[in-house]
Amino acid sequence: MTEAALSYSESDEQAILDTVSRWVEKEVKPHAAALEHDDIYPQAMVDQMRALGLFGATIAEEHGGLGLSASTYAKIVALISEEWMSLSGIFNSHLMMARIVERYGTDRQREYWLPRFVTGEIRGALALTEPNAGTDLQGIRTRADAHGDEFVINGTKTWISNGIEGGAVALLVKTDPEATPPRKGMSMFIAPKMDPDTGKPHAGFKTGRRLEKLGYKGIDSAELIFENYRLDAERHLVGGVPGQGFYMAVGGLELGRINVAARSVGIARRALKEATAYSQTRETFGKPICQHQAIQLKLGEMATRARAAELLTLDAARAYDAGERCDMEAGMAKYFASESAMENAAEAMRIHGGYGYSKEYAVERLYRDAPLMCIGEGTNEMQRIIIARQLVARNPV
Repeated sequence: MTEAALSYSESDEQAILDTVSRWVEKEVKPHAAALEHDDIYPQAMVDQMRALGLFGATIAEEHGGLGLSASTYAKIVALISEEWMSLSGIFNSHLMMARIVERYGTDRQREYWLPRFVTGEIRGALALTEPNAGTDLQGIRTRADAHGDEFVINGTKTWISNGIEGGAVALLVKTDPEATPPRKGMSMFIAPKMDPDTGKPHAGFKTGRRLEKLGYKGIDSAELIFENYRLDAERHLVGGVPGQGFYMAVGGLELGRINVAARSVGIARRALKEATAYSQTRETFGKPICQHQAIQLKLGEMATRARAAELLTLDAARAYDAGERCDMEAGMAKYFASESAMENAAEAMRIHGGYGYSKEYAVERLYRDAPLMCIGEGTNEMQRIIIARQLVARNPV
């Protein structure tokens, strides 16, 4: 790895994207297909992403991060996802955790955790989902009971990205199971596997099985089990006050949904590129299939979807950068871009015919990766409800 770490102060956006593009071309492209098909964690690429500074991409410069805008970050994610979507999940899940500490943590928590997150010394994720609670966050059962200055945590999380290879999670729990409504009794903790100061493992934090998936391979998705897991409030209870965890989770998901939208843009664009190239080399009835009207109709729709998804994603990122409430914009981008990724991947496979079903072609991987985009960071059904509610709230009669 020869590229220097990215620097927002020294380079403009295009220079940053060029640096990432060179890295993708040199280090990711030659190995992505083999690692993905064998479901192997890309440790060398993770080390290279650390060197590039991607684990601190959106963290403020005062904490050692790059301080990139969401708009620049979204473009980086889309670019990487064109080659291998799984890689973007490794640092996005981590940055959602970091964003919660940066936005809601105490000064001491920011000073303690963020520099470690920036370097990738501690990598992690947002641990929300449970076996019986996904989109309905208020249905979680993991509990944190106060015992003096500590909390004792018991429960299980599942489908947690970076769950095995990562070192910490932003953990959503219930500190008051009797609260009404339930969201007022939820809190967020930074939960490490080991004490960063001593290097000793925390008793009670166990990693369960590595979950097998249709796509999104390479990155580890795991069960996390907490049994009498003890954390002190000062360092680990984000914000230092219980009862705010639900709002922190929702705030973190705004950036997460912009990321999923950007990942979807990458998939949609790659599917379009693959289909466009193949349609010019494959011939039927004496001419390239790109000259057949049926294929032209598909390509026209694919190009329009990919571009519209990109613009919606940048629109949401700009609203996020402006500090505006952007749950509607992020929901629109995530919903439309992920559906576009699904449709473009399917059409690319149709255009490739039998070859699209072969592991030798990238479209097979795109076809398996795209469905997760419609589920991750809140299902598309929920996105449409969020969009509608915000639409009404912003346009009262």
